[in-house]
Amino acid sequence: MADEDSARPRDVSRVVPGTQASDEVSALPGVRKVAPSAPFRWLAKGWDDFRYAWRSSIVYGVVFALMGWLIVLVFRNAYEYVWGLTTGFLLVGPFFATGIYELSRQHERGEATMLAPTIDVWRPNLGSIGMFALVLGVLLLVWSRASLVVIALSFPDEMPSLRGFMENALSPKNLEFVLAYFAVGGFFAALVFAIAVVSVPMMLDRNTDGIVAALTSLRVCRENLLPMAVWAALIAIVVGAGFLLWFAGLVVAVPVIGHATWHAYRALVE
Repeated sequence: MADEDSARPRDVSRVVPGTQASDEVSALPGVRKVAPSAPFRWLAKGWDDFRYAWRSSIVYGVVFALMGWLIVLVFRNAYEYVWGLTTGFLLVGPFFATGIYELSRQHERGEATMLAPTIDVWRPNLGSIGMFALVLGVLLLVWSRASLVVIALSFPDEMPSLRGFMENALSPKNLEFVLAYFAVGGFFAALVFAIAVVSVPMMLDRNTDGIVAALTSLRVCRENLLPMAVWAALIAIVVGAGFLLWFAGLVVAVPVIGHATWHAYRALVE
């Protein structure tokens, strides 16, 4: 199986004599197959980008950490919402990491990495990226509601205290809750991952519309089931470690994953 270092681009818009290629077909780029080990290389390149542009990258990481702390502060008296909204980071993360992708693109071009141009880098393709962000936002709201329903059904008599929530929720007697919560959460995570794994970097880099980007993302996942499973697991582990450090770990975890996602896009899309 060829990885991104050995894959050769192909012209997907070429028309064979005697046939006609539709605009839709020519608009879709080719996708490459990569080795299952490729996600580890993306992560290593993401770390290199983070070290190269650490000042600007940390700004984005701090923003993500502040968002987590703000959620906890606002919903401190309704903490059942905290779990759905904080885990929802993984759902809306592809949009909020747009500036991080631009930092990697600057580095790739040999340019000086500057924070200011990355803040509104989405403006040239505002319609497509904005609509995609809206879709992610709706999925976040639906997941938050689903999370609340699962918690309410699992603890109908009395909600566990905030201090002992993890201890109570993850105890063997509440195994049904754990399975249900992760099953519902896994569905939303898999859905967003499938349509967004390369979508936002592609819209940023090529000014494509959201449908083309989402279809390309789905094709990437279809052609690389095992590598994408490895990549999803790495994202969950790295970002999960950031959560376990009371959001402080997100200062580094989110930028590294964002930079690595740019390299995943470069490796997977011709």
